[in-house]
Amino acid sequence: MQTPLIIAISGASGSGKSLFTENLLKAFSEQGRPVQILREDHYYKAQDHLPMAEREKNNYDHPNAFEHSLLKEHLEQLRSGDEIDYPHYCYKTHTRLPETERLKPAPVIILEGIMLLARPDLLPLYDVKVFIDTPLDICLMRRMMRDVKERGRTLESVANQYETTVKPMYHQFIEPSRFTADVVVTQGGKNFIALDVISSHIKQALQ
Repeated sequence: MQTPLIIAISGASGSGKSLFTENLLKAFSEQGRPVQILREDHYYKAQDHLPMAEREKNNYDHPNAFEHSLLKEHLEQLRSGDEIDYPHYCYKTHTRLPETERLKPAPVIILEGIMLLARPDLLPLYDVKVFIDTPLDICLMRRMMRDVKERGRTLESVANQYETTVKPMYHQFIEPSRFTADVVVTQGGKNFIALDVISSHIKQALQ
């Protein structure tokens, strides 16, 4: 098996990373190319040792909230052709689930998350670095809708978290990381021209 090509897709929370990832997956699937998707959220640190009150206070928009050392180890294993035990995370309990998922390497690995381009030690592992550039007011609106609907949060808690941690951490870590990207994508996950350019580039690289 050839060495997998790793595509890192980063940007602010609510920028459209997941939609872009899904559309890119669809493009590769139509080409008949197996794709493996990893999400940085799954690598939030386990917090079973902390009471719920402390877990709720933690800053989940800081690089230290993630176990990037494990993510790096898994990427290296996949590039070597080995399987990994992919962790799963529960947003309601703010900790890892005990179950993991056995994942096999694939010719294309798409990695999606907010801090992927903000970690210098991870950058050499990526073959293509993509930054989704979306206005923050749109990101906030999307995050509010998602967190209330899917994660059981209140509008007040989402707005407070956005002002105290999400927005400051974006300006400190995420926004500067856009300058490490190979491609900066506007219009979020529905930028089909960018999708076509990236999928065509990967197709040529695989050949």
